[in-house]
Amino acid sequence: MTEQGSKAVEKILEVRDLVTQVATSTGPKTVVDGLSFDLYRGETLCIAGESGSGKSMTSLSIMGLLPEPMAKVASGAVCLNGIDLLGLSERKMRNIRGNKIAMIFQEPMTSLNPVLTIGRQLGEAISTHNQMSAAKVRARALDVLKQVRISEPQKRLSQYPHELSGGMRQRVMIAMALACNPDVLIADEPTTALDVTIQAQILGLMRDLQRETGTAIILITHDMGVVAEMADRVIVMNQGKVVESGTVTEVFEAPSDAYTRGLLAAVPRLGAMTGTEGPASTDRKALDLGLAKPLVSVRDLTVRFDIKGGLLQRVQKRVHAVEKVSFDIFPGETLSIVGESGCGKSTTGRALMNLIPWQGEVVIDGREIDATSRLQTRAVRRNVQMIFQDPYASLDPRMTVGELVAEPLVIHGLAKGAELDDRVEYLFNRVGLPVDAATRHPHEFSGGQRQRVCIARALSLSPKVIIADESVSALDVSVQAQVLDLLGELQAEIGISYLFISHDMAVVEQISHRVAVMYMGQIVEIGPRRAVFENPQHPYTKKLMSAVPIPDPRKRRQHFNLITGEVPSPVHGLDYQPDFADLQQVAAHHFVARSAIENAA
Repeated sequence: MTEQGSKAVEKILEVRDLVTQVATSTGPKTVVDGLSFDLYRGETLCIAGESGSGKSMTSLSIMGLLPEPMAKVASGAVCLNGIDLLGLSERKMRNIRGNKIAMIFQEPMTSLNPVLTIGRQLGEAISTHNQMSAAKVRARALDVLKQVRISEPQKRLSQYPHELSGGMRQRVMIAMALACNPDVLIADEPTTALDVTIQAQILGLMRDLQRETGTAIILITHDMGVVAEMADRVIVMNQGKVVESGTVTEVFEAPSDAYTRGLLAAVPRLGAMTGTEGPASTDRKALDLGLAKPLVSVRDLTVRFDIKGGLLQRVQKRVHAVEKVSFDIFPGETLSIVGESGCGKSTTGRALMNLIPWQGEVVIDGREIDATSRLQTRAVRRNVQMIFQDPYASLDPRMTVGELVAEPLVIHGLAKGAELDDRVEYLFNRVGLPVDAATRHPHEFSGGQRQRVCIARALSLSPKVIIADESVSALDVSVQAQVLDLLGELQAEIGISYLFISHDMAVVEQISHRVAVMYMGQIVEIGPRRAVFENPQHPYTKKLMSAVPIPDPRKRRQHFNLITGEVPSPVHGLDYQPDFADLQQVAAHHFVARSAIENAA
């Protein structure tokens, strides 16, 4: 069902005054507070909100999957086809769960059993609720794999989860959920962990399957672009309460609540920078590529990883992670590398930090870097620092954040005593953190605050370049906007350069001066942000951009322009010789792989 389609009349699910609480050291804490809604056959209801809003706890409450006694439904009613689910025993609930109401989770790898084949797991889901012979169960498993458009379905039945890509694993999860034709499908962030093109495939698949089966969908997400693409109605939650509810058009075009308005305003929108040269944080005159001298120059960067095996552990295959990548980064510039998982973008950043072995030529601030020299590695890290995707994983939990920010200065012998304290205080002020927070530990901060600590630590050595590897992808959209604003302010103030690594095309457009698109370890297109986004030349660049969900329901696509098939493997035999992307200039400072130009001709 779509908002423009026929009105749904059959109510499938009714939630009334749902209150869910979790146990804390100070007593019960309400995480879902008085939630009420109805769900009709064939419609998609999106529950949107940031981390901690209560949207995922809502889904677990409906499914009866709360980790009791730490969490429980304190009051309310959840009725499926007139049956109150909250009053059922666990045995009766198991008969309904997966049969009448099913759920798919954000990370399929944690939901699938790693020691059972896909066929075995699908068979269990089917046979639990249906009395069938083994042959009929296998036939049904094959049918549902075909239904979710998975390639070579017969082969997948005998494979294990680790042998499938992320997108294929999520298709298997959808197949398991739909195997018994449930009335309601709850999808909790089903595409968050997926690349943008795979996300488009999964969203398109869910939409097609809904049209075929009439299943009602509750889609839980923080991505307002996904909401605009998929929703008939929307509920916006904040701190456990519903702050906005209405049709998707009403919520996007006339939001009544300030939180919803702020959430929508913070969403990066692809195309918002159309007609502008670059971020307002930097003077374009300083970035005249014909006159400026590169701060970082990379030529023919290559990274390969050996795969050993056999009795003698000899090298049998190699992962061709990065193949002859070349680019420059200029003073005060943001160069973004964009691409999907496995394209080599993060490996490129780690190679520049000398964190992994590499070959090629790298010159930083006029000094050629020796990949094998520890002394040079130490010098490189004075000029080049890195911010990682997960700030919690990159901060030592045993140290205070003040000690973490001061540590690089101590290691390099740049400050001590009162001078060190003053420098830490300055850095905390610069990234918008209170100075008295320096005595606290990482777990006492929110995700956005922890990323600010990482930025302060990266700035401590006054580097000339910061490599930001998916540095905002794990953050809520409002926090993401704050961190991006901070990076822009720092660039305007001190002229720092960024190598910004991301899979989010809308964020890349917002922050970049130039953009490099990577595919299978090679750059296939590179040029000024405006040229790449307004006049993309390579088919892969076009596909990446067309797959981005647009946070505007009026621009909802009926059909996704999808990349079909699986991404080729970067693992090859020892005698493999890669075909290198020969870049050809198509406009001022805009280069595209020659093969794409020849194919277009």
